[in-house]
Amino acid sequence: MSRLAVMQPYFFPYIGYWQLIHAVDRFVIYDDVNYIKGGWINRNRLLINGEPVFFTAPLQQASPYKRICDTSLQPAPLWRDKLVKTVATTYRKAACFAEVFPVVEQLIRHETNTLSEYLANQLQTLAAFMGIKTEFVLSSSCYENADLSGQARVLDICKKEDASNYINLQGGQTLYAGDAFRSAGLDLRFIVMQPVFYQQRADSFVPYLSIIDALMAVGPMAIRQHLDAFHLVSPRNNPMHVSAGERDA
Repeated sequence: MSRLAVMQPYFFPYIGYWQLIHAVDRFVIYDDVNYIKGGWINRNRLLINGEPVFFTAPLQQASPYKRICDTSLQPAPLWRDKLVKTVATTYRKAACFAEVFPVVEQLIRHETNTLSEYLANQLQTLAAFMGIKTEFVLSSSCYENADLSGQARVLDICKKEDASNYINLQGGQTLYAGDAFRSAGLDLRFIVMQPVFYQQRADSFVPYLSIIDALMAVGPMAIRQHLDAFHLVSPRNNPMHVSAGERDA
């Protein structure tokens, strides 16, 4: 049984994104699709003074008509220095700062101006840091199916990967038809997060922040309980909880 996910790379994504990575055997970093302005590809949120605040990796001539793998970061080191300082100032009193900050700083300062490579390095490095054993592949490096789009392209990737299960985030329920996946011999499921709470410096818990916030609070070992805090549902919304042991079988 092979579990597959296909998803655009996000910038230090939230816990739900990592639950998706954790739930599959192979994760396709979907980097040869168009960049989405105003999404999560090059921005996320930290908890600063008790409020969620956006932080960004600035891009050079970004366009929704340009693929992610053809998009570049601004080469100036100033934004990286500023972001490192912001993270350090915001989380220096966090319980796991000493363990987590060096990894985050290394990722922010990673020397490449290619957005796709920069984000892939973050995903692979943080996955290893959190003990996630999922394999990664860049869609731009294989498949040769750019003539396809949407569901048809995902189905073709699943076929070429010889996958038996396709898993997506909950929002994907509006994008994919269960009948098409069943006809292709695929079991389609969606990640539904359970409530996730950890200690924050805020009056009330702020969900869906960057993984940086959670790691600073609980560290790479304790984060595993949050990575397991989800259900899988079918297109008909029948909940089917899968334990960590079953996923690792």
